Amino acid sequence: MENIQANQIELGQGVFIHPTAIIRGIDGPADRIRIGDQVYIGAGVQIICNDFQIGDYGKIHHQVTIHGYQSCSIGHNAWIGQFAIIDCIGGATIGDNCGIGAHSQLWSHIKFGDTLEGCRFNSQKPLKIGNDVWFVGHCIVGPIEAADKSMALAGSVITHDMAYNQIYAGSPAKSISSKLGNQFIAVSTKEKMEKMRQYLSESGVDQEKIILVAHENEINWENSDKTYFAVSPRKYTKRQSVDEVNFMKYLLPEKAKFTPF
Repeated sequence: MENIQANQIELGQGVFIHPTAIIRGIDGPADRIRIGDQVYIGAGVQIICNDFQIGDYGKIHHQVTIHGYQSCSIGHNAWIGQFAIIDCIGGATIGDNCGIGAHSQLWSHIKFGDTLEGCRFNSQKPLKIGNDVWFVGHCIVGPIEAADKSMALAGSVITHDMAYNQIYAGSPAKSISSKLGNQFIAVSTKEKMEKMRQYLSESGVDQEKIILVAHENEINWENSDKTYFAVSPRKYTKRQSVDEVNFMKYLLPEKAKFTPF
């Protein structure tokens, strides 16, 4: 594709990249660009870093900017809203099932002041975001570590690490889970199976092609004609059939998020 400049390009199936998007390295072609299956990259997106990868079913909406000298790795099922910024000068790693709301800014460096003149603020640090993390929108995030299932409400300014399954708000942001509870509550496997059966029935896909199981040990790995969705580990046997893709698109972004075995 003309709007991708890289020495090594890996594009999955069903990828859409808007003609106005730019994907390249800092000073020319990137070293490596890896884009998973069924990824959407919208108008005016700029991905300018030497090593970039994003997993399956990611959505990068219009006018998003991803830039920096170090690598940027984004997992499966990402949702990145309009006008968001992800800086990877210090490196950025974002896990599976993460949401970055519109106009949010994720930073891995602070560099500008004249160090010769004595400016003390010149540093970079890896940004590490776990799985199922959600920055609701208009968040400003420093080079922190966000544990799995943590969440920042709209307008939060995150200057410290985010703990597991905690909700943060304010400037500087603090946990308010003692008032609001956690982002995730406990749901039994039985309840998940019931809900998934409902989703499958409502999705309109061929129900003979999708098999729902509770656990990995119930999968028939030799059955290549059907896709198994294991509810407890949130994994599926990726076959890339039409029904599988349509079911995944039906589930995303808010009903259920599964990643490949």
